Amino acid sequence: MHPSSVAADPPDILQTWVFTPVVTTLMVLSTALYVYGVVRARRAGVRWPISHTVSWFLAMALLVFSVNSVMGELSKHLFWAHMVVHLILITVVPLFLVLAQPIRLLATATGPDGDRRVRAVLGNRAVRLITSPVVGLPLYAFALISTHLTGFQDLAIEHPWLKSLEYTGYFVVGWIFMLPLVGNELCGPTKLSHPLRFASFLLAMGPDTLVGVTLMMTSTELAPGYAASRAGWGPTGLEDQSAAGAIMWFGGDGLMMVLLLVVAFQWITAEATGKRGGNMGAWLDSARRSTLIGDDADGDVDDDEAALAAYNARLREMNRGH
Repeated sequence: MHPSSVAADPPDILQTWVFTPVVTTLMVLSTALYVYGVVRARRAGVRWPISHTVSWFLAMALLVFSVNSVMGELSKHLFWAHMVVHLILITVVPLFLVLAQPIRLLATATGPDGDRRVRAVLGNRAVRLITSPVVGLPLYAFALISTHLTGFQDLAIEHPWLKSLEYTGYFVVGWIFMLPLVGNELCGPTKLSHPLRFASFLLAMGPDTLVGVTLMMTSTELAPGYAASRAGWGPTGLEDQSAAGAIMWFGGDGLMMVLLLVVAFQWITAEATGKRGGNMGAWLDSARRSTLIGDDADGDVDDDEAALAAYNARLREMNRGH
């Protein structure tokens, strides 16, 4: 442990500010481009939803909180603070970024030619593979386990550049994991069914639980560098590690549970309304409609007057046939 990395006193919440020139520059540039895209879309006659723009700025605010605020400093000396930043970077920030739909905004703001190029990229076989749970879910599990149960944390404390690489990896992995599972930014053949999205979030709870329970139950410090960096202040190493495990277990699983409930609600709603072709509810409704009023008739068989007339006409044809 380098002497310069040891914190003699707890960071002052009101005075601590971590300056990250690279991250800050990227955030400012990307936000400027996003706002410019919104302006271009509106000039083209497309009303970009305000909720998407709000999601983008929420993601940026959470990045500032995680990297530049006192949490950025505390995460260098407290395992539990690192875990809070970890969950924000790998789950919450990517979630809001996907809800902001920057890819769809790019396609909208660049006109028909840009839209075709974006769709061509999204339809590429390699891109479709990378942005699928087949890749995203194993990456998510690998990121959690490899950075918390292998001694990686001590190396990251010793080498600040490794900590920056770790946080960047969380962000990228979280975005790849969330992209096909949240919203509808990836359209066409990459659109996932509700059962697959539900199963992906359910399986993602496994690594959260494994890492959290292991950190809580292990009687030896897996990352003693955190306690060594505090010069006597704060909790003991095992108390800090146990708190980090509890945050990972309850916080990680809690976030996944919220997403599970959202997908379950969407799934039930889609079944009830007969959306998403291929599900059993839609197929049964289609079969019933075809039998009662025929394939060529329009309208709702249950409450549409035109459909009722078509139904009666169908009955008359059946009677004449008999």
